[in-house]
Amino acid sequence: MIALILALVLVQQQPPLARRVAATSDGTVRFSFAARPGVYGNGRNIISWDCRNGNCRSRQVEGNYSDRDGDDWGSACDSGPVRVALTVRGGTVTDLRTYVGGEWRTTGGGTDLGTVGAREAATYLLGLAASDSIGSRAAERAVFPAMLADSVTLWPDLLKMARDTRVSRRVRRSAVFWVGQAAGDAATRGLTELVDDNGADREVRETAVFALSQRPKDEGVPALIRIARENRSPELRRKAIFWLGQSDDPRALSLFEELLTRP
Repeated sequence: MIALILALVLVQQQPPLARRVAATSDGTVRFSFAARPGVYGNGRNIISWDCRNGNCRSRQVEGNYSDRDGDDWGSACDSGPVRVALTVRGGTVTDLRTYVGGEWRTTGGGTDLGTVGAREAATYLLGLAASDSIGSRAAERAVFPAMLADSVTLWPDLLKMARDTRVSRRVRRSAVFWVGQAAGDAATRGLTELVDDNGADREVRETAVFALSQRPKDEGVPALIRIARENRSPELRRKAIFWLGQSDDPRALSLFEELLTRP
């Protein structure tokens, strides 16, 4: 009886969406939420974000299926909503698929939780990502749809996740990548702090160097130059120099000349 009461208390402490997912039977559980501006998708396996002035960042989503595979959605070209399909086994989320646009097929089966708030969805997805210490597919994939949620600032939470050694390395690296996609000087400052953190995991720090290379040049190049000049890790300095070499920025050439002519 005491164990049952404790279990009920723990369930009640979960966020509302987590409780709703936990209450479903095994199979597919779906929900949708509003996408932030600049997010587009074909309702299938292509999702683009940061779309402005005709330019987008895009990815083909691993694990999504084509129409011929008889999956549970129909194709469209749209700016939203974000659609997430969870695979639940034994009360645990074992896989996750993300779509933007399109519509769920009424013949797809499973449980449809309908439209939920963007903030509630993002909170649930980040909690799902952080809850797995061994790096399940669902945990690693949960960060991406969270980043697509409308009117939610997530980079501070992602930085905390990137530093949390209780979270699997694959999830932490995913968190670092998406911090690098976040807008604003504050994200760049956080990434440089992560690179400078000698206590952080080496691969996570290397991912942070890569994330800085993806920032706008006025933010990323100065940060990479400082790492190349000052960081105590020879490997991180080499990584910074490599990405500076891909930048086609005159400041990088000046650094290379300085390093090559140094006595």
